[in-house]
Amino acid sequence: MTRVGVVDLGTNSTRLLVADVEGGCVREVERRLRITRLGESVDEGRHLIPAAIARVRGVLAEYRSRIEALGGERALAIATSAFRDARNGEAFLAEIERDFGFRTRLFSGDEEALTMFRGVATGREIAEGTLLVDVGGGSTELVLGGSGGVEFHSSLDLGCVRLTERFLASDPALPEELDACAAAVRAALGERVPETMRPGTAIGVAGTVTTLATLDLGLDEEEPDVVDGHVLTTGWVAEELGRLARATVAELRARPGIHPERAPVIVAGVVVVLETLRRFGLDALEVSERDVMHGTALLAAELAATTTGGAPSDGRSRHSS
Repeated sequence: MTRVGVVDLGTNSTRLLVADVEGGCVREVERRLRITRLGESVDEGRHLIPAAIARVRGVLAEYRSRIEALGGERALAIATSAFRDARNGEAFLAEIERDFGFRTRLFSGDEEALTMFRGVATGREIAEGTLLVDVGGGSTELVLGGSGGVEFHSSLDLGCVRLTERFLASDPALPEELDACAAAVRAALGERVPETMRPGTAIGVAGTVTTLATLDLGLDEEEPDVVDGHVLTTGWVAEELGRLARATVAELRARPGIHPERAPVIVAGVVVVLETLRRFGLDALEVSERDVMHGTALLAAELAATTTGGAPSDGRSRHSS
């Protein structure tokens, strides 16, 4: 058994998973999440701004200490959309390695999609013809696959932070802004997804989807054990989008079930979910609490097995792709 620490340096949030990995199984020990909005202004400026970097650095110090306290043998930090887009992304990764001792890996969109599929598949069977949907802050990953493996995968620039900055300037969003946002999602799906692709079922992961499940279940805050496996209907998602879109950010911050710092971008994320379900004619979406972090935990354990030593602070080489 190998205990690993995984940090997801996302466009909207910075997440921690400490887990025990053995025989291809991932058992969670602890999870944490902080909304850090690293991708703020990256879509337009292609640069990680100092305030966003400072927010992430503050969280990484906490996560580093927690991994050590829990006895993590290896710490791996993964970088995704914001780092791919920002000219100073690689420089910040080097800084993270130097100052916090994390081994880092810059995922391409394809690598992110495939690692997400691997994470969702841990501990469960995925039926043939299942579409996996991961709506992030900067990108959305789509994977079609099943027990036989992956048939199709793609990473689209359709993240909730990116789309909010591009289209939803008003508070609450104007109908024409929502229409433009939805049209952009439909156009990207039409461009990148084969017309012949017809999944029979869907699984959704990450913050937008788990927030929707939290709202549908009437919970005050996300409870992973309750949310995991919950099924959202497309009709309910459409109705909920209408309710969310009519509210101001202040009203969304105050609503039970929505993380206050997720409120500014939740509407755009739900637009992506709804348009994706409609694109494939799907009536429902199952929610999974297992995602790219669980796939990365397997990778971290594999990396630990191929190197010497056990202390999480001794592996600092960056692996980019």
